[in-house]
Amino acid sequence: MRLTEHPLLRFERGREVTIYFEGKPIKAYEGETIATALHASGIRVLNYSANEKRPRGLFCAIGKCSSCLMIVNGIPNVRTCITLVEDGMRIEPQHGKARLPGEAKPPEFKEAKVVRADVVIVGGGPAGLMAAIHAADAGASVVLLDENPMLGGQLVKQTHKFFGKREQFAGVRGVEIAKILEDEVRKRENVKVFLETSAVGIFQEGEEKLVLAVRNNRELIEFRGRAVIVATGAMEKMIPFENNDLPGIYGAGAIQTLMNTYGVKPGDKVLIVGAGNVGLILAYQLIQAGVEVKAIVEAMPKVGGYFVHAAKVRRLGVPILTRHTILRAEGKEKVERAVVAQLDENWNVVPGTEKVFEVDVIALAVGLRPSIELLHQAGCQIKYVRELSGHVAVRDEWMETTVRGIFVAGDSAGIEEATTAMLEGKIAGIAAALRLGIADESWLKEMERAQKDLLEFRSGPFGRHVLDGIKKALVVRE
Repeated sequence: MRLTEHPLLRFERGREVTIYFEGKPIKAYEGETIATALHASGIRVLNYSANEKRPRGLFCAIGKCSSCLMIVNGIPNVRTCITLVEDGMRIEPQHGKARLPGEAKPPEFKEAKVVRADVVIVGGGPAGLMAAIHAADAGASVVLLDENPMLGGQLVKQTHKFFGKREQFAGVRGVEIAKILEDEVRKRENVKVFLETSAVGIFQEGEEKLVLAVRNNRELIEFRGRAVIVATGAMEKMIPFENNDLPGIYGAGAIQTLMNTYGVKPGDKVLIVGAGNVGLILAYQLIQAGVEVKAIVEAMPKVGGYFVHAAKVRRLGVPILTRHTILRAEGKEKVERAVVAQLDENWNVVPGTEKVFEVDVIALAVGLRPSIELLHQAGCQIKYVRELSGHVAVRDEWMETTVRGIFVAGDSAGIEEATTAMLEGKIAGIAAALRLGIADESWLKEMERAQKDLLEFRSGPFGRHVLDGIKKALVVRE
């Protein structure tokens, strides 16, 4: 199941190691996650539900759901989709609410490590990286933390070329943009990066913001700064249908992570649900990896993504079935087939239109919702905005929330594209430095230029609804 050839990507795997699944040796490579290694060996069932004992498999692959929780070296609730393999690891499927082993000893109490900076940025995707670069260039000391083992966020799995202006990386593939931005961050001495570090809370202590975080599931760290930028991205949405929890049903991003980041095929035959840009792009990424795409089903009467993407998919022979929905997944412990049907104008299933696809993967490309948990916990005003795909933090034109000193950028501010995430990150980074009195007034022009570019990028037909949503999420400062 590991890819050895790809038309665009080269997979540089680390040293071969051995992990043990239920006592059986499994080949793995340093630098890949536990779930990836298991997947490459054909293991789909990672845990079982607490009540009905239903099998569960990988779904989001970014640590934001519970589908990948397993017992690792006796410790339950380990997010195996973002935990890297280590030689000799012992892994067991988790059955419901597992308990700590009786012989486990609590760690010795000690003072948490304290890391100080002017600006603390949570999230190392396109928005967080751009925020770090520009806050640092404006004179601020910066700490950037991300719970994943690598920087780049969604960029590291995007093989398509971006649209827009040259300065916004037009014509450059997402995987290459991730490398460019990471290199820029790493060369700045006033930016410190902490990977595999999960922020669990934001608090106010005197004049400081305290971001409490855990590194490598073991070490408690206090990140202290005068401003915080939350760029935590988004998570996959789910839709209701029969057996929608079977292993083999993934969010689109999880499939991209397996294929494009780690070089592992998700399966052999795929049905994609959703014909927006993500579903269309996913289709030809799957074909690039040698996976057969049986069809794309879309409940709306027309394709939601760009014409250029839809045309490319159709040229490759993939049927796009509009006004269709998935009725159910079938299979014992994993997906074996999918049943879809046509919808009438009132969104009711048309009897007798069922179609059966023999597939081992169902990809849900049905949208994302902003990850606003930290913002909510920190006391920022939250508002549901349909056009931004869910609950978002109310903010001003500087991307500052209703809690002074806490900024938001990227998909956590509303679901758009990586280009807008980068521009918002730039605005938030400069704004934080300005708000702290670190940046001089010349940076106002740079921020205004980014705001103008952002408005221009959103001016097309796909951006109008976003602009309507942003109006609802804006707060006017007096």
